[in-house]
Amino acid sequence: MSPVGPTTVIGVVGAGAMGAGIAQVAAMSGHRVVLGDAVPAAVAKARVGHAKAMAREVEKGRLTREAADVVLARLTYVEGVDSSALSTFGRCAFVIEAIVEELAAKRALFAVLEGVIAPEAILATNTSSLSVAAIAGACARPERVIGVHFFNPAPVLPLVEIVPAISTATVVTAAARDLVVSWNKIAVVCSDTPGFIVNRIARPFYGEALRIAEEHLADPATIDWAMRELGGFKMGPFELMDFIGNDVNFAVTSSVYEAMFQDPRYRPSLTQRRLVDAGLLGRKSGRGHYVYGQGALAPPPNTDLVLGHRILERILAMLVNEAVDAVRLRIASPQDIEVAMTRGVNYPKGLLAWGDEIGPATVLATLESLQAEYGEDRYRPSPLLKQAVRDGGRLLR
Repeated sequence: MSPVGPTTVIGVVGAGAMGAGIAQVAAMSGHRVVLGDAVPAAVAKARVGHAKAMAREVEKGRLTREAADVVLARLTYVEGVDSSALSTFGRCAFVIEAIVEELAAKRALFAVLEGVIAPEAILATNTSSLSVAAIAGACARPERVIGVHFFNPAPVLPLVEIVPAISTATVVTAAARDLVVSWNKIAVVCSDTPGFIVNRIARPFYGEALRIAEEHLADPATIDWAMRELGGFKMGPFELMDFIGNDVNFAVTSSVYEAMFQDPRYRPSLTQRRLVDAGLLGRKSGRGHYVYGQGALAPPPNTDLVLGHRILERILAMLVNEAVDAVRLRIASPQDIEVAMTRGVNYPKGLLAWGDEIGPATVLATLESLQAEYGEDRYRPSPLLKQAVRDGGRLLR
C-alpha cells in the first residue's frame, strides 16, 4: 500500500452532508481533495457549503481570509460517478465513500472505483452499520478496503470508528488510523460487527425509551426529562430521534436487527415505523415525536422523581449491559468503548465506569427483574456482567 501522509490526495465520493464534511476536514488538514457525487445539485450545494464554512472560520478569527482561500483552493469538485467522472480519482491514494446507506450501491461503486485508482491506493467506506467485509467483497483486492466511520457533522464531532474487515490488511488499518489522527480526530478501532461500537451500544437509548412509551408507563416528554435532568444526557431519546430523523434512526435500528439475526435486544419499534410511514420524521419535517415550528409548545413532563429514576435505571441498565457484552465479544477494547460513547455521542459518563458506579449487582438485578416480568430474551444479562457480580470485580479494568 502507498504511504499516507500530509501530501496524500484524498478522494471523497458522495457530496451530501457527511461527504462534504469529511472533504472539509481533509482540506483543512492540508490535503488536496477530490469530491464527487452523481447528483450535480449535491456538488453545487457542497461547494456553497464549503465557502460558507470558511467564511465562518474567518468571521470567528480561526482563519485569515488568505488561509481560508487556500483551503478552498485545495478542493476539486466532480459531477457524476461513472468511470469517466471517477477517473479524476486516479490521483487519490485514499478514497472515502459516503454515498447512500445501501449495500448494493456501495458494492457497485467500489467495483468501479477499483478500476480507476492506483493498485496501492486505499478504499474506505463511511458506512454506519453495513458489513465492511460485504462491501470489500466487490473488490478484487479486498485487503485494501476498510471502514472509516465519521459522525455527523464531521468537522465538529471528534470520533472516528476504524473498522477493519476480516480481509483488511494490517498496514491498511494502521494507515487509516494514523491519517484520521493527523486530522485531529479521536480514532477507535473496532471489529466489523453490526453497528460497530456506537450504533450498537446506543440502540437501547432509543429502543427501551420507545418501549416504555408504548407501554404508557411514561410519555416522551417525561422520558426525555428523566434522561436529561436525572441522567445528565445532553438530549433525551425522543428529542435525539427527532434531531437525527426518525427515518435515519429507524433504518439503523432495522439494519442492526436484521444483521444480528433478529436478536430481540435490537427489535425496531412499531411506533417509530408508523412515524416514518406518515412522514413525521422529526425536526426536518416539522413534526415527529414533538411538533416544531413557530408557536409549537413542548408538552410538559411529569417530573415525578420516583418515576424518573425508574426510567433512568431501566434504560441505563440496558446500555451498560450492551457495553459489557461488547467487551465480552471483543468488539473493541474497554477503553475504546468508553471513549466512543463519551466522545461519539456525548454520553455524560463511560458506560462501563457508570456501571461500576451503580454497582454491577444493581445492574444485574434490574435486568433480571425485567426479564422475569416480560419473559423476553431482550433483557438477558451479559455472561460477563454475571461473572463480574460473582467475582466481585469491576466492569472497567
